[in-house]
Amino acid sequence: MAKNKSSEGKAAIPRRKLVSGNEACAEAALSAGIRFFGGYPITPSTEVAEQMAARLPRLGGTFIQMEDEIASVMAIIGASAAGVPSMTATSGPGFSLMQEGIGYAAMIEVPIVIVNVMRGGPATGLPTKGSQADLQQARWGTHGDHPVVVLAPKGVGETFTLTLRAVEISQRLRIPVVLLMDEFIGHMREIVSFPEKVETYHRQKPRIAPEAYVHYAEDNNYNAPYASYGEGYGIHMTGLTHRADGFPVNDHKTIAWNNKRLSAKVADNLSYLEDNHIDDDPEADTLIVGFGSSARSAYEAKLIADKSVAYARLLTVWPFPDATVRKLAKGRKRVVVPEMNEGQLSREVERCIDSGTELCQVNLTDGSLITPHAILEALQ
Repeated sequence: MAKNKSSEGKAAIPRRKLVSGNEACAEAALSAGIRFFGGYPITPSTEVAEQMAARLPRLGGTFIQMEDEIASVMAIIGASAAGVPSMTATSGPGFSLMQEGIGYAAMIEVPIVIVNVMRGGPATGLPTKGSQADLQQARWGTHGDHPVVVLAPKGVGETFTLTLRAVEISQRLRIPVVLLMDEFIGHMREIVSFPEKVETYHRQKPRIAPEAYVHYAEDNNYNAPYASYGEGYGIHMTGLTHRADGFPVNDHKTIAWNNKRLSAKVADNLSYLEDNHIDDDPEADTLIVGFGSSARSAYEAKLIADKSVAYARLLTVWPFPDATVRKLAKGRKRVVVPEMNEGQLSREVERCIDSGTELCQVNLTDGSLITPHAILEALQ
C-alpha cells in the first residue's frame, strides 16, 4: 500500500508514564488525530471518555456525552462523514446497542473506531470483571456480510500502538475498526514510553473538480482520496444498497458490485491487516494460539514449561489469519487455545487444524484472568 504519513521534528523523545490501558487508549487516539468523541459512560471503559472529555477541547476537538450508545455511534458517524476523525468507547451492553450503526458505517463507508473494553455477560453481567466473550460479536454482531477489522492488545503499551493502528486502518479503508480490550487491560497500569511525535495517517482530499467526483467510484474504495460533507462535493449516503453515486438501486448486477466492493476492503488487504506475535519452534509438538490478556498468561506458561512449545498471539483477530494458523498447526500433536469465554476463538482454530491434531481448550468465564498455571496444566 502507498504511504501517506506525516511527522514533525527529529527523532522522537519518549515520555515514560505509568498509565492504565484506558488512559493509553485515549492518549493514542489524540495523537492519531481523533478530534471527535461521542460516548456514554459504561464500566469498564469510562476512563477513555473521561480522558477525551478533559483533553479534546484543548486540542480544538469536541466531546459529546450522548443519551445512550445508539446515539453515540450515530454521532461519530456524522462527525466522520463531515471529515473529523471520530471514536467512541463502550463495553458489552453498549456494544450490542451499537451494532446497527456499525453496519450503517460499513455500508456508507465512513471510518470510525469503536473501543470495546469487554466485561462479563450476558445482560448486565459482571461490570467490574474481565471477559473475552465479545470476540464473535465483534465480527458478526451486525447483520449482513460486512467488512470489519478487530485488533486486540495484550497490555497497556500495545493498547497505545494498536489504537494508532486502528485509526489508520479505519481512515485508509473507510470502515469501522474495533479495538477489543478487556477489563484487565483497561484498568491495569504499566510504564509506557510515549513518543513526543507519532506518524499519523491523514485522509486525502480529492484532487478533481467537484462535478467529476463520484463518492463510490471504482478507484475510490480504499487508500484513495475521498470527500467529506461541507467541502463542495456532491455526496449521497444511504444504508440501502446503492450505485456508485450513492443512490439506492434494485439492479442485481449493481447489488453484486456493491457487496463485492465492501468485502474487497478486507479481502484485498489481508497482508496489510494481518499482525501476529509468533514464537515458533518447528520441533514443538504443542502450539498455543491466543489473543489479548489470556495470551499474555499463555506466553508466561510457555516460558516456564519444561518442554518446547510454539506460540502464536493474534493482534489482528479479524480478519482471522487462517493461512498462518494452518501453517503453524500442521503436524502438531495438540493446539491449546486459552480464552476467557466458552470457546469462541477455538472454533476458528479448529477449522485450521488437521483431524489428527488434538484441540485443547482452556476456558474461564468467572470474571478472573486465566493464570499461567492453568495453561501449564494443559501443556502437560
